[in-house]
Parts: sequence; structure tokens; C-alpha cells
Amino acid sequence: MMLHPELLRAAKTARRPLGLATALLAAVTATHLAQAVLLALVLARIARGETAALAPLLTAVIAVVLVRAGLGRAQRLTAVTAGAAVRIGLRDTLLERLGALGPTAITGARAGAVRATLVDGVEGVDAYVSRYLPQALITCAVPPLLLVAVALVEPYAALALGPALLLALFGPRWWDRLLARRGKEHWDSYEALAADYLEALQGMPTLRATGAVGRARERLERRSTALHRSTVAKLRVSLVDTGLTDLAVQGGTAAAVLVACSSAATGRTAATGTYLLLLLASECFRPVRDLSREWHAGYLGVSAADGIAALRTAEATVPDRGALAAAWENPPEIRFQDVRFTHPGSMRPALDGVTFTAAAGRTTAVVGPSGAGKSTLLSLLLRQRDPDSGSLTVDGTATAAYTLASLRRGIAVVSQDTYLFHATIAENLRIARPAATEEQLRAAARTAGIDQEISRLPDGYATLVGERGATLSGGQRQRLALARALLADAPVLILDEATSAVDERGQARIVRELSAAGRGRTCVVVAHRLDAVRHADHIVVLDAGRVADAGDHTTLLAGGGVYASLVAAGRTAQEDHAA
Repeated sequence: MMLHPELLRAAKTARRPLGLATALLAAVTATHLAQAVLLALVLARIARGETAALAPLLTAVIAVVLVRAGLGRAQRLTAVTAGAAVRIGLRDTLLERLGALGPTAITGARAGAVRATLVDGVEGVDAYVSRYLPQALITCAVPPLLLVAVALVEPYAALALGPALLLALFGPRWWDRLLARRGKEHWDSYEALAADYLEALQGMPTLRATGAVGRARERLERRSTALHRSTVAKLRVSLVDTGLTDLAVQGGTAAAVLVACSSAATGRTAATGTYLLLLLASECFRPVRDLSREWHAGYLGVSAADGIAALRTAEATVPDRGALAAAWENPPEIRFQDVRFTHPGSMRPALDGVTFTAAAGRTTAVVGPSGAGKSTLLSLLLRQRDPDSGSLTVDGTATAAYTLASLRRGIAVVSQDTYLFHATIAENLRIARPAATEEQLRAAARTAGIDQEISRLPDGYATLVGERGATLSGGQRQRLALARALLADAPVLILDEATSAVDERGQARIVRELSAAGRGRTCVVVAHRLDAVRHADHIVVLDAGRVADAGDHTTLLAGGGVYASLVAAGRTAQEDHAA
């Protein structure tokens, strides 16, 4: 019996229903034994010609069958309940872990592979825990007890059954290591195929535009072939396992029959004992056969167990050891003091002694050429990473002193790559505030410059936006994401290229609305298009990971330097585009 520590840990979350399911399974097994004894008595009386007294025994057999049917139904329902509890608990744990890890911790994982673990892998754990584990306990307990009972009737029969039982139970364990390796290869192939399929579906417009659909199909065919090979390899080992078990079961049963017949022929056992030997020999192997069946049902869980364990125990990029709740009554001040950070594997620091202050309740813009460190700066503020040195404080307290959950609740983020769910516009907005009223939705949408466009839609705020907001334009998606962030009413608002897909006129309108509505929050804006930041209260210019300059738009433009060159480059690009 293959017992995986990760699956046993998952089973602990449903001890009571699993215990009840096992007890009911034991009761079902007891009815099989009772039926065997009653049938032995019936057959013995028939052999002796005592047919007049068969009615009570046959009635008892029917009663046992009916009781077993009721117990079996109750056992299956209880097992389903236990499996559902384990499945839900495990998925909740894994999803909570994914949320705690943050985006940087699973950058190397493919979405399709993670989905396969969360969905198919956990489903396999359900079958393993609810069906295989109870049967494994019964298989460990019942055959030895029946072997003792057989020995009391006919010791020679026990000697014939004993080696067969040992072979059936422990012989397949010789292949456990090979089976585990084959199972891992099968699961890795399955994850790779699932990841490729999801990626192909999500990237189908790009594949069509680049004429790469055929190459993607060939890649999927190779993945499918690899999965087929790994499946067949696993089945070969599994069939050897099954064949060895069947050989032991059939051989042991045949040996017991021969011994029983010999015992009857020599007069060592009476008719009742002979029939009882025959029936008990079959019952000795019933749990083994049932275990083999349930093993195949739950094997997917064993294959996925390592992936589940890796996901559950993955270490977060930053430790969540803070004890303070980030419950800022007023817009907080954000201060970077000599902050340094170097990405793993990089020789050059992404941030090298960055010092500046984002004033409370004001809008601070961070600009600079590509690679200047703007995105790294925001990831430190959100504690997706921690600085190598220096200090980063919000409201005078180091970000590491806050709990991650409360820190991130206090900061609303709108990035260039927005995500909308397959739901209505109103439902997507209410992700930020489930209890928001219709007027609050409209107010946030007006500030984001999207309310009028929503109102012109046939279903208004009840319009279904499709998966990832596929029915909307890029600008509409960004403005909806901005409205959602505004609706959250967090004390800190971060706009990371949040209007990059909006035209200049729309961008200017949104910036004016934000300036009017943003006085109740500290706003940090990152943008390449400098028209989006020219009205900011304070502008910080990053270059090569350092603060090259700081001030307002007029002062920075008059002083020349990096900011002036960025403005000039932007104007040149606009003129070229217009031409």
C-alpha cells in the first residue's frame, strides 16, 4: 500500500467523516462474512438433505443482503462527504497559499500546470482519501483475522492461504518505487500538456496573426504523444502489479479449495466446515481485490501529491512577520530612504540609494527611461520584494512591520496589464467593494472616464465583459480597472502606466478628474507619457536606479537634464506619429 505523507496530511482535515466511512466499510465487510457463514450453513443442510429448515436461514441471508445495501449506501455518502471536505479544504489551502506567495513567487510556474494541480490533482486526492484509505485499513485488518478463523477450522488451509495473502499484499510493493517514478513522469507530461493547451487557447489571436497555428498544433501533438508514452509506461507497471495480485488471489483460492476438498474427503472436516472454508477463502481475498480497484481510482492523487506538496510548502518571496494592521485614518506619507535592491543573478543594482518622499494626500509621479527601476520601486512598496538595504516607510512605519494582507488592502493598484473576470461590469467593479451602491459605481466610473460609455451599452452595468474583458477595448479595460481601484477607496493609489491605452485627450481628462478626486489619498503615478504626470504635485526622475532629479514639471523642464530630454523625446515621437 502506497501511503504519501502529503495525502495523509490532507486526510487529517476530515478525520471524523473518514473514521465513520471506515467504520461503515467495516460493517459492510462484516455483512459479507455473515453471509458466508449463513450460506455455509445452507449448503451444509442441503448436502445433508435437511431442506425443511432452510427458510429461516435464507430469510437471514436476504436480510443480510438488504442490510449491506443500506450500509453500503451510507458508506458511500459518508465517503463522498469526507472526500468533499478534503477537496475543499485542500483547494482553499492552496489558493490561500498562492495569494500569500504573490506574483513573483510563481513566476516560473505555468498557469496550466498550476490549474492541473488545483483541479485534477486535488480531484485525485479526493478519490485516494475517500476510497483508497478506508479500504486500505480494512485490508490490513480483515484478512489476518479471517486467516486465524480458517486456521481454527482447518490449519492446512491457513498454510495454503497465508503465503498467497502475503504475496497479494506485499508482492506489488516491489514495484512501488518504479511505479512512483512512472507516475511522476505521467503527471509531469499531463501538466505540460495542460499548460500548452491553456497557453495556446489564450494566445490564439497571436498564433493566427503570426501564422503559427500549425506549429502550435505540432507542439501539442508532441506533448500528447509524450503523455501517451508515459501513460503506457505507467500502465505496464500497473498491469504487472495487478497481474501479481490476481495470481496470488487465484492461486490462494485454488489451493484453499484443494485443501478443503482433501479435508472433506478424509473426514477431517464436516460439510459445514468444508463449505465455510471455501467461502472464507474467497472472503480473505475480497478486501485485496477491492483495494486494487480503489488504488486505480486514487492513483492520480498519488501522482499529483509531490506537486501539491511543493505548492503548499513554497516559500514566499518576503516573510509575513509583521504584526501591525495598516489601518491609516488619513492618507499616509511614503518615504524611500537610501533604498538599494539588486535582482537575483543581476550584476547591476536596480535601485541604488533611492531617496524621496511621496507627500501625504498628494500626487507623486515617478518617471524615467526604460530600465530606470520604476517597476522595481513599486514592487518594493507592495512588498513583493524587500530592499537589500535602506528603509521604506508608510505613515512613518517600515512596510515590513505591517501584515502583508493589511498593507496590500491599504494600497490600490492599477497596472498597465489589467485583468477583468468573465462577469458583468458591475460585478467586476464590486470585486473592490462588494457592498458598493449603484451611485458609488457610477461615481468611480465617472472619475475614470468610462461611465458614459458604459451607459451606452445595451445592458449598461449589467453587460457581460467576457473572459479577460475580451469584449472591451484596451482603453476601456484600463479605465474599468481604474474605476475598480477608485471604488476600493484605499488610502494609497498606485497607477502604473494605468492610462497607456487611453488617447491623449482621454488621458488628460482622467488626470484632471483624479487630481480633483485624489486629495483624500496618496497617489503614486508611474508613466512613460509625461502628459499624464505634468500636473503631479511632485515628480521624481529615476535614471539607472538613482534619483536623477525631483521637483514639479515647470522646474524640471527649465533645469534640463533627464526630464527635459524625456519631454523632448516624447514630443518628437508625437510629431513623427502625426506625420
